[in-house]
Amino acid sequence: MSTLPACPQCSSAYTYEDAGMLICPECAHEWSAAGEAAAEDGPRVYRDAAGNILQDGDTVSVIKDLKLKGGGGVVKMGTKVKNIRLVDSDHDIDCKIDGFGSMSLKTEFVKKV
Repeated sequence: MSTLPACPQCSSAYTYEDAGMLICPECAHEWSAAGEAAAEDGPRVYRDAAGNILQDGDTVSVIKDLKLKGGGGVVKMGTKVKNIRLVDSDHDIDCKIDGFGSMSLKTEFVKKV
């Protein structure tokens, strides 16, 4: 019986390890075996571009101009975003920005204010 975890994308039990990476042969998803061990240790810690720990409700500032998909404009560097919500998905922050509405941001493009 295998002690390797199931694939996080398709839940396949047929995962295998190769060079420190866990691989699913059914959907070809690859993820770090070290990341899997860290996920079992406790809740995920979100950090901004400077390494500060972020929490729900924090205020952050955008550190570079971000083009919006669909030609919606640009979120300028220095824009403050209040009352963020941290989520476990591709983009880590759900928020509302004045003039743009609801959107998702990555933690690597913000710093805590």
